[in-house]
Amino acid sequence: MGNRFICMTKKDSKDVGSKSKRMNRSQRKLLAEEEYLHRQALSMALQQHQLSQRFEGSMSRRIGSTSSRRRNLPDSVTNNKQDPEFLENIKIKKFVLVHGEGFGAWCWYKTVALLEESGLLPVAFDLTGSGIDLTDINKVTTLAEYSKPLVDYLEKLPEDEKVILVGHSIGGACISYAMEHYSQKISKAIFLCATMVTDGQKPFHVFADQLGSSEQFMRESKFLIHGNGKEKPPTGFMFEKELMKGLYFNQSPAKDVALAMASMRPSPLGPIMEKLSLSPEKYGSGRRFYIQTLDDHALSPDVQEKLVRENPPEGVFKIKGSDHCPFFSKPQSLHKIMMEIAQIP
Repeated sequence: MGNRFICMTKKDSKDVGSKSKRMNRSQRKLLAEEEYLHRQALSMALQQHQLSQRFEGSMSRRIGSTSSRRRNLPDSVTNNKQDPEFLENIKIKKFVLVHGEGFGAWCWYKTVALLEESGLLPVAFDLTGSGIDLTDINKVTTLAEYSKPLVDYLEKLPEDEKVILVGHSIGGACISYAMEHYSQKISKAIFLCATMVTDGQKPFHVFADQLGSSEQFMRESKFLIHGNGKEKPPTGFMFEKELMKGLYFNQSPAKDVALAMASMRPSPLGPIMEKLSLSPEKYGSGRRFYIQTLDDHALSPDVQEKLVRENPPEGVFKIKGSDHCPFFSKPQSLHKIMMEIAQIP
């Protein structure tokens, strides 16, 4: 939690108030300082799109509107006029946006704004240890723990309600896990340049062509975090900022890159090294769609093509000129594809 500094005035030193009250005040001050940077960066980005911010709960913080008011899709999003009745073709209006490694709910701010303007209901989570969730990532060892905010949300859904899941990058493993355990609550799953693995495969395997084998990565990578000491197995990882810019943001606007550099956090290693157990009856019966990013330096177009060839989804869409973060580099193209998928019967 870092060092704690408590400044007391002369008047404070004479007060005989409760020690527990002073401790509570200092704890609140510390928490506010730790969250200040992320909240400032996010609120500045959201203001650009006139988007209000709402975070709820301790484990699952989310942004998005609960309003069901219908709005026409603006021309600036689709470059052509939409029939006001187009929403009638979308039966499932709630999108659950699941971020990738190092990111948080903040990365979806443009997508949230566009979905809301279209009359849809976006929800974005901080996965465990991500965004402004203060869980120590060195203690997050399984995919179930990492995905807990998503799991909690799905468990609370009414039995007759379904959602469309969208998973970015490593978030693809989280939505695969959700499809296996909560298939009855998921209408469609959209893998956004994501780890769409098969039964018995580790999410890390998807990146093996670029990062080497998992054994080699665990042994040699300079990006690993040893939260339990150098003599113990690594617990997390985070790329250097300059490398991150080239891998993730090679086409993204400078303002979004600055937001990311202020907000990215280390990722737990355990969840991406875990073999997924996916059954034909649950995961296999789900409706999967894949969105490829064709200027992606983190998950190359060739690797993405291999993923859809080896584990064919129902539909494949491609975004030209997009890096690994289309929610920054090509938000309108991403939004249009998401709308198309939502309207597929």
